[in-house]
Amino acid sequence: MHFDYGYMEDSQLGKPYNISLLKRLIPYARPYKKPILLALALTLLITLFNLSIPYLPKIAIDRYILSCWHPVNQKAISIGLAEEFNQRYGHLTDTTKEAGLGFISNSKLKQIDPADLRRYQEQGLISTDRFYRIPSEAINQDRLFMPEKAIKGQDPYLYISVKELKDVSPKTIVTLRHKDLNGVLFIGLFLLFLIGGSLFLNYWEYYLLEKSGQHIMQDIRMELFSRIQGQAVRFFDRNPVGRLVTRVTNDIENLNEMFKSVLITVFKDIFLLTGIIVVLVHLNWRLALISFILMPFVFGLALFFSRQAREVFREIRANLATINAFLQERLSSIRIIQLFVQENSQLERFKELNHKNYLTAMRQIRIFAVFMPSMEAFSSVGIGLLLWYGGGKVIGEQLTLGSLVAFIGYILMFFKPLRDISEKYNIMQSAMASMERIFELMDQKEVIQEPKIPKKPMRAEGHLQIKNVSFSYEKGFPVLTDVSFEIKPGQMVALVGITGSGKTTIINLLERFYEFERGNILLDGLDIREWRISELRSQIGLVMQDVFIFAGSIAENISLGDKKITRETLEEVSKQVNAYQFIKRLSGNFDHEVMEEGATLSAGERQLLALGRALAYDPTLLIFDEATSSVDPETERLIHDSIFTLSRRQTTLIIAHRPSTIQLVDKILVMHHGRIAEQGTHEELMALGNIYFRLNRLWEKNESTPNPVR
Repeated sequence: MHFDYGYMEDSQLGKPYNISLLKRLIPYARPYKKPILLALALTLLITLFNLSIPYLPKIAIDRYILSCWHPVNQKAISIGLAEEFNQRYGHLTDTTKEAGLGFISNSKLKQIDPADLRRYQEQGLISTDRFYRIPSEAINQDRLFMPEKAIKGQDPYLYISVKELKDVSPKTIVTLRHKDLNGVLFIGLFLLFLIGGSLFLNYWEYYLLEKSGQHIMQDIRMELFSRIQGQAVRFFDRNPVGRLVTRVTNDIENLNEMFKSVLITVFKDIFLLTGIIVVLVHLNWRLALISFILMPFVFGLALFFSRQAREVFREIRANLATINAFLQERLSSIRIIQLFVQENSQLERFKELNHKNYLTAMRQIRIFAVFMPSMEAFSSVGIGLLLWYGGGKVIGEQLTLGSLVAFIGYILMFFKPLRDISEKYNIMQSAMASMERIFELMDQKEVIQEPKIPKKPMRAEGHLQIKNVSFSYEKGFPVLTDVSFEIKPGQMVALVGITGSGKTTIINLLERFYEFERGNILLDGLDIREWRISELRSQIGLVMQDVFIFAGSIAENISLGDKKITRETLEEVSKQVNAYQFIKRLSGNFDHEVMEEGATLSAGERQLLALGRALAYDPTLLIFDEATSSVDPETERLIHDSIFTLSRRQTTLIIAHRPSTIQLVDKILVMHHGRIAEQGTHEELMALGNIYFRLNRLWEKNESTPNPVR
């Protein structure tokens, strides 16, 4: 046996995601625009903080730790070369007291074109000797160094060759380079400030996003539940409850996860990637191009695996909805399953569904088990290329060590958002599949239409007229054909017939659970399609054969949470339906808590509560659909007493099979194959000796047959 619990069609599984799905989130996010924009601003600020962190070690290494200067001797070369250098790179040189002699820092040396630099070094314009630039006061504090050993630069600096310091103690070096040491200390403190500030800003960004996301999901969940409640009964005939529960719970939560973990965070990753590219090009565009060689492969890999993952996540969402629907139906009917000893067969069916879900999940795992290590491999290859090419440039003094360290830091940072986007793609695919299903459900509009201009009858007295009504649940299979009858105010009428003759369908049409195809139904002289639906249903009190009791108190089950129904009203209606005595015996009386579906109450007690529930809203038309078919004789007597008491002031329609229920009514309508075959009193119909006569004899025979003794 095969059950359909919401598998997606192949056409749906192959359908690409549309940006319009994301656009549909905009109206829900608009009320929370300010916190979202603030979070976005914090995201941008956090990105700037993160971009600064790898750059600070470069400054520390090049400007302070490995700070050195090279002499620029314009006296030892031709005048033409000196003029060329001054024109192109003179702004990079610090002058000294000696004419024609200057110094250029190691970091600024990298701003000279490599070809020019090689030419200048070969001709002796720029020396490869290294010098430290030391404040004058540091020289004066140490007797080992006489001012004549240093080249005087612009105050307050002196330049001393590194060779002259090779035999100097480390303590003295520290003393001489205290300014560089202070610079390193400052950068370290600033780095701590950036890290602490980033943590602080991350907290508020997460808080604002989470709060906004919760508000948005709350609004979507409320609207989705509202739309589900507003659907016609035909909608619930085709959609299992478990599937609908999945939409309102799991799918909404997936959407929330995408909002807080993907949408805004993706902006951060995009900002970060853009910033890294700009910084790398600024540091060294040649080395940046080497690093970008891997980008087409990385994005191609991400695109390939994204297509693979898309279908898998759609199937996972479909499988989850199937499992939820299966569990809801089986657990709701657990008594039937246990009664017919079908636990093993249901376990096998669940095993099939669970195994299918397992296989789909394993497909997802295999995809990401290949994808994530591939990203790590590309990251390692990128670092290797940097060390090979960048290390050679450092050795050739065409790149500073600090720049290479910064490059490695940025490349590691570059692959991190790519990995994050890949990981978040997991969330995004799942959320997009959920979003499709949520908005697909919202777009379904099997709603009973409200009248454009609702009307009210002159008097509410329960006068019911059905004229030539025809209806079918499925086209081509009519259930009712030209049904006509009238129930006058205060009358008590019974509707009888074999199973499938259309009795319950008439009630469904009266309540406007379904729209009839032809004919008219009038309540108090007004077509029910001209009533406001809420007002129409408030005028009809329905007591069904299968009573649903909610988890909660007795009072809540009678009033259904309506604050307008007072405790006095509850006591009055419970007395009228003969339920007051058993309610008083319960602990807490009307505040007594009952289990879901009234598991702690008897069938008769549940039926009496349903009768009280119908009466609490003071309807003008009472309908009893097999209300006594599953109760004991004593409870049946109480219900009968209640029905006949209430019939004195309300119009009453009874659907029943037991002769004791229908013999005392004012009129009996006999349905047969979707038509009114006979109508009249009990005596009149028995005298005809036709359908009702045979039904009555069958009912009497069934009631008189004793139960077998075992």
